[in-house]
Amino acid sequence: MFRLIKIKNAETGLKFKNGKLVAALQPGWHLARTILGERIDVLNEKDLFVWHEEVDQIINSELLNDRIIVVDLKDNQRAALWIDGRFYALLGIGRQAIWKTQKNVRVEELPADDPRFEHRHLYKIGKSAAASNLLETVQVEQGETCVYYRDGKFVAELEPGFYAFWKGVAALKFFVVSRKEKVLDLSGQEIMTADKVSLRLNAVVNFKIRDAVKSVSVCESAETALYRESQLIMRAVIGARKIDELLAGKEQLTAEIATMLKSKAETYGVELTGVGVKDIILPGKMREIMNRVVAAQKEAEANQIMRREETAATRSQCNTAKMLETNPTLMRLRELELIEKVAEKSKINLILGEKGLAEKLVNML
Repeated sequence: MFRLIKIKNAETGLKFKNGKLVAALQPGWHLARTILGERIDVLNEKDLFVWHEEVDQIINSELLNDRIIVVDLKDNQRAALWIDGRFYALLGIGRQAIWKTQKNVRVEELPADDPRFEHRHLYKIGKSAAASNLLETVQVEQGETCVYYRDGKFVAELEPGFYAFWKGVAALKFFVVSRKEKVLDLSGQEIMTADKVSLRLNAVVNFKIRDAVKSVSVCESAETALYRESQLIMRAVIGARKIDELLAGKEQLTAEIATMLKSKAETYGVELTGVGVKDIILPGKMREIMNRVVAAQKEAEANQIMRREETAATRSQCNTAKMLETNPTLMRLRELELIEKVAEKSKINLILGEKGLAEKLVNML
């Protein structure tokens, strides 16, 4: 019939009679007459929040107004809770009661009409785990931009920095796009030429995002789309050429691919910074054939050069003979040059026999 209850320091007793709150009790001993439907619920003020199934009745009764702070937030309102000068949590929609007897409590009401949350302590609040249930954060690094959509409509491009947005206020989407130069590696592309030669092509495409909004609105992934277009254009360009044309005009091939790919890349908001064909790899048998062809070409060129040189030498000798024939003095000088060369490398013994032969030799010397 009676129940004796002790309320300690930092506690508050709530006396209910037939389910209705009738009194707030201070620390001490209190008697509850259960026969009359009385009960005393003891609340711990160190819990910070008033946890009770009848919290609305407690707030409406105003019996604890000197001990609690009541926060009543509408749909377009949020609140930051600061305990002893430190951020503690973000408060969402609804009514909550907070004990103010044990801590220095400050409630900062925040507007939520605009999904974007701005605050002088933005980074501290946004990075707190206690805010993750109400805030969505976006970190944009250097060399990046973030395309921000609200309810399906483009709002802005966010420059490098830290941003936070209220959850549940609108349908938000964020696309972080890197503006740094990237490389597409197109290795091992199997392509057939116009003369039915199957080859493998290794190429690279350097690019960077120029229009971030277009790159995320035109296609799912600008990089994937550019990779696909690069493959198609390379197959079209190489498929229209014979193998000899490809091997002889690699620079022209690269320039044509770059020109065609540039116009496609612009539709995705992408700027090409370079296109290069690294290797054209032929099948084993085709390489052997090409090597034999090249060897035959080089041998024919060598033979042609030799014949040209022989013809030039013969022509020179013919011209020299004609000059010597018409000029005896020049002929005599050539004879003397020949004797001089022979004398330098060997020993000459002169035997004077008949008078006429000796005179001729002396005359030559």
